[in-house]
Amino acid sequence: MSEKFSPTLRIGDLNDFIAPSQACIVSLKGLKATTKQERAENQEKLPPLVKPSLTEPVKISLKDCLACSGCITSAETVMLEKQSLDEFLSNIKSGKTVIVSLSPQSRASFAAHFGLSPHQIFRKLTTFFKSLGVKSIFDTSCSRDLSLIESCNEFVTRYKQHQSTDDEACKSSIPMLSSACPGWICYAEKTLGSYILPYISSVKSPQQAIGATIKHYICQKMGIIPEQVYHVTVMPCYDKKLEAARDDFVFSVEPQGETGHENAGLMITEVDSVLTSGEVLDLIQLKSVDFKALEESPLDRLLTNVDEEGHLYGVHGSSGGYAETIFRHASKTLFGREIKGPLDFKIIRNSDFREVSLEVEGKIVLKFALCYGFRNLQNIVRKIKIGTCDYHFLEVMACPSGCLNGGGQIKPKMGQSAKDLIQSLEARYMEDVLVADPFGNPLVKSLYDEWLDQPGSEKAKRYMHTEYHPMVKSITAQLHNW
Repeated sequence: MSEKFSPTLRIGDLNDFIAPSQACIVSLKGLKATTKQERAENQEKLPPLVKPSLTEPVKISLKDCLACSGCITSAETVMLEKQSLDEFLSNIKSGKTVIVSLSPQSRASFAAHFGLSPHQIFRKLTTFFKSLGVKSIFDTSCSRDLSLIESCNEFVTRYKQHQSTDDEACKSSIPMLSSACPGWICYAEKTLGSYILPYISSVKSPQQAIGATIKHYICQKMGIIPEQVYHVTVMPCYDKKLEAARDDFVFSVEPQGETGHENAGLMITEVDSVLTSGEVLDLIQLKSVDFKALEESPLDRLLTNVDEEGHLYGVHGSSGGYAETIFRHASKTLFGREIKGPLDFKIIRNSDFREVSLEVEGKIVLKFALCYGFRNLQNIVRKIKIGTCDYHFLEVMACPSGCLNGGGQIKPKMGQSAKDLIQSLEARYMEDVLVADPFGNPLVKSLYDEWLDQPGSEKAKRYMHTEYHPMVKSITAQLHNW
């Protein structure tokens, strides 16, 4: 399978829901895929010396992949039509309002590659994208703060509910599992099914949170109709392309005013396209740009975590900081314990599984863990299934080492090991970035004041939360798996 795809899509059969040897069940003209025996029989029926007829190449969308229980891609020729550089450049040329949202993990990838600080990278990427015709470049650290606040509120609600009732349905609310990793979510929906889904947080990932914010709120503020906006995110992970293609993140244009809206009913995606860090580097090289020599442009402050002095700010945790942020909030809110200084995450099995706990009057009242990679994830899933998991919250990521190690990140340089690159990314990630409490973020406060009301409100649930669904395996896919 192509090395371009993320570790979630490439790891072995025992660690994931895919097997590279499986054929895709989507066939020409919607026909079912043929077996080897059927192909052999058909071959015998053909008269000799007959030239094969020319057919149109099969086009497989990401939605086909999400509904399939076979492989994601079995060859490099599978077309990710709406998630490409060509599509990105085409939409710029078409005159649409193109908005780019940049992830902090991708920022770190560029910083390590070019030997610059994340702040310099952000300003130079702003120059680069705007030279292509992009209108605004935003920061998903801002929407991550929004997701974190909603996650804190959700955890406190679940914890109280779990402690106050013996109802089995309510007991399934703890442990709460993070939902920001699409590789993990896809695995849960396809393989684990309904028994694990109630434990997963309903909060959207930072990618989808900023998508919803732009299409439902910022468009109005900028005086642009949502259907004229082409929103692109820059992410460390190919699986984010799958996430953006989910039907759950598509909405219809609502009629406005007495005369309605000429495009009422038109379906719009929160995120139109996802480009990985590596793909953006390809674009820079395609345009023959000397990136390090680019001028540094001012940042767009509308949805960017930058203070009045020009400093970037955000949370600790290169995979979103969910465990740390929620742990601090729950300690203070539920037990009146305000934790100062860094949290002491202890390595349990390996560096990808670490835990932290809060003890009150000799009893452990909060127990959180970071769980990265499918090796650790499967152990947790097994414990949840048999009812022996004693954690209250788990920050789950499909990739070992978390998001900084996403398959879409810029690859190691010649002679650089993957381990050395990860260490470099971790060092760069928080360089010149101030640590700040999401609850004190003035941008997020204004989003609640002007749009979402308050954490956990009906509006917040409508725009910042989602649902997950067991994927029903088709007969054909089950036969392939069998």
